Amino acid sequence: MREILLLWVGRRGEAELERVATEYRRRIERHVAVAEVRIRPEPGRAGDPVRARAQEGERMREHLRPTDLLFALDEHGTERTTLELAEVLRTQLARGRVVFLLGSDLGLDPRLVAAGESLALSRLTLSHQLARVVLLEQLYRCFDLLAGGAYHRGELPTPGYNVPRRRRR
Repeated sequence: MREILLLWVGRRGEAELERVATEYRRRIERHVAVAEVRIRPEPGRAGDPVRARAQEGERMREHLRPTDLLFALDEHGTERTTLELAEVLRTQLARGRVVFLLGSDLGLDPRLVAAGESLALSRLTLSHQLARVVLLEQLYRCFDLLAGGAYHRGELPTPGYNVPRRRRR
């Protein structure tokens, strides 16, 4: 089954951002299974941020499978257009579960960044709560685009882009 996992380190966000995230996750589920796992930030982070980031990374790795395709969100990563991201999702989901990793304000453990592709949502610095919402919106936009929906109003994909909608259980 095609599946996306969003694995993130942080605290619950503001109620309005949580509502928006929930709405986009619900929309994505029309196309593909999606799950989110929140990792609590490591305590004592001010004293040793490198150790704290490594511990957060270790807790993230507990949720990963050897066959997962990883995308580490990083402001220094590769910027992609929506069409490029849609094509990446189409091809990668055919190979296995796609996991998006969003680190804490300390960043991601460098071993996790090195284990997959580094993806930038923007060159701007975004709060983790907002980055999560932007990612979910872009994922929904990509899947709606691949399915031939009307949400995306930008550049259109080449013919043959359609991905079958996820079957309801």
